[in-house]
Amino acid sequence: MNPTALVSAPNPQALTNGSGAAAILAAAIGAFALAVLAIAADKLPGIKAALIFYKPTGPLSGVTTAAILLWLIVWIALDLRWRKKTVALGLVSGVAFTLLILSFLLTFPPIADLF
Repeated sequence: MNPTALVSAPNPQALTNGSGAAAILAAAIGAFALAVLAIAADKLPGIKAALIFYKPTGPLSGVTTAAILLWLIVWIALDLRWRKKTVALGLVSGVAFTLLILSFLLTFPPIADLF
């Protein structure tokens, strides 16, 4: 008697990577938004004034709050769209990595001062 014949395997559902890809891309977009908002708040008086949510911290409170809100909104939107799909994870990871490198570079003053 074949011992594997005694085990009935359930029908495996296809695994999707959409939710994971949504989280990866949303995190990169949030990091890039943080860098861009930090530069904008530093260079543009109108944006600086608009992003002061708590006076002792200055525009940093608005920069981080706005970046976190954008990250959450993008994550939810992408997850709802990609939840049951298999997406090109290599492409998503490439775009995410590019955004993370750009956001990392934009946090350095010599590069940020170019804008």
